[in-house]
Order: sequence, then C-alpha cells, then structure tokens
Amino acid sequence: MSTQSAARVVPNAEKEGGSKSKKALMRQNYPIRYLLPAYIMLLIFFFVPTILNLIYAFTNWSAYSKTINFVGFSNFIELFKSGNLLRDLRITLIYALLVAIFQNTFGLLLAVFLEEDTRINRFARTMFFIPVIMSALAVGYIWQAVLKSDGALNQILSFITGQNIDIAWLGSTTWTIVVVAAIHGWKWMGLSMLIFLAGLKTIDSDVIEAAAIDGASRRQTFWRIKFPLLAPAFTFNVATSLLGSMNGFDIVQATTQGGPGSTTEIINLFIWRTFGQGLYSQSTTMSLVLFIMVMIIAVPLIWYLRRREAKIL
Repeated sequence: MSTQSAARVVPNAEKEGGSKSKKALMRQNYPIRYLLPAYIMLLIFFFVPTILNLIYAFTNWSAYSKTINFVGFSNFIELFKSGNLLRDLRITLIYALLVAIFQNTFGLLLAVFLEEDTRINRFARTMFFIPVIMSALAVGYIWQAVLKSDGALNQILSFITGQNIDIAWLGSTTWTIVVVAAIHGWKWMGLSMLIFLAGLKTIDSDVIEAAAIDGASRRQTFWRIKFPLLAPAFTFNVATSLLGSMNGFDIVQATTQGGPGSTTEIINLFIWRTFGQGLYSQSTTMSLVLFIMVMIIAVPLIWYLRRREAKIL
C-alpha cells in the first residue's frame, strides 16, 4: 500500500472510530431504559386516546346504545346540520383572537414599563406573574364574583359616584365574550411579559447606545429597533396564546357557563356538555373537528411567523 493511500485510510478509520465512540457515549449517557417510561406514558396518555378518538368519531358510541357500530360520517353531517357546531367554532375562533390580542398587548406593555432591572420592577414582575400559577377556575370564580351585579366592582363604582351602580358586566350578549377574553388574557399576561422581557434583554446594548447617539428618541428606539427584534418573542407568544385559548374551558365555565344566550359557549364547553349527556360519539366528533381546526390554523400561522422572523433577523 502506498503512503498516500495509507494516509487516506487512517483519517477515514479515525472518523469511523470517532463516530462509533460518539454513539457508544450517547448510549452510555442516555440508555434506552431511561427513555422507555416517558415513551410508555406518551403512548398510553396521548397516542392511544388520540387514535381511539379518531375511531369513535365514526361510531354510534353512547350511553343509550349497548353496542358500538360504525356509522361513517353520520355524526359529522348531523352536527353540521344542527348549526350548533359551526356557531361554537365561530365563537371559539373569536374568543381565541381576542385572548391573543389582550394577552400580548398586556404582556408587551408590562415588559416595556418593567424593563429596567430595579427592585420595584422585580417585585412588580413577581406580582403580575402570580395569576399565571393560579388555578384557571379560581381566577374565573374570582372575576365572576367581582363582575356580578352586586359584586365588588359595582360597589366600588357606587361608592365613588355616590349613586347605585347595578351593571351586569357579564350579562351582555355582545360584550361578555370580550370581557371573558380580557380575563383570560389577564391571567396569562405574566407569561407573555416574561417572554417579551427575555427578548428585550437579548438586544445588544451597543445598538441602543448607537441609536441614542444618532439622536433617536425613546419612542423611535422602541419602534425602529426593539420592536422588530422582538420577532422571536412574538412568534412564541402569539402562537401559544392563540392556540392555547382555542382549547380553553375553565375561565368561561367559571364566569359565564357559556351564557348569556350561548354567546360565550366555546367548543370545549359544548363538548363537555355533550359528553355529560351520554352522547360520547358526538363529543369525540366535535373534539376531532376542533383538533383539525387547530392544525389548520397552527401550521400556516407558525410558518408565517417563522418566515417573518427570518426576514427581520
């Protein structure tokens, strides 16, 4: 064997040996037995229910039938003909859009005002984050008690104005969904605040100083420099708030229970009530429709936000 061919064989052998040693090191540090429990839990509590949900949506499974038979698309046709499913899907989409607007607006404002790392700001950040770790049902019941006709808000307004204020804050068929969405956004604004704060902290201070030297005002610095560089934070916050609120249930159930006049009856509330009536196949059909709607919205939304982020950065 020539010297040149031997020289080529040795690096190749070293590369193969290096790759094998890396694989062996991975197997040594992350043995499969440590991953099996997580895979088993994922299989039992996610994949199996998802597959069963897909199957039962095409059956007549209910509390009133002794047998489970395949019925094809009958459940889908019946639900869409009734009009209730389309109505609740529309309400769910409106609710999700409102929550995304409120949550990210509140979170961005808090992040901007509390950006400076002072003791008071650190305390304020902690206080605004408390609703995030609270139970959603607890938040809903608290706000329901505050906003009812004889609740705390009307009593405070009556004391300030000196007149008897008796406003049904959760009684309007037009504005109640906006109020409930604002409550949902209030609960999760602390999380958005932290994500926006993390994005602000990653901005190079030299860029801000250069803008100040060039005579840019604080408003110009924010809109021309900080705001565009917050694109990754917006991608995360918009996606999580919009898609997460489409799966909401707790706050609506605690505040309005879908009223008044079903104007706040989001799809998960409809699914819960249908399942409680023993109509199991219809409820699984609705959950499948919700899953499809979330996927239809999630895929292009995340693709668009990622593309926008790549263009800016």
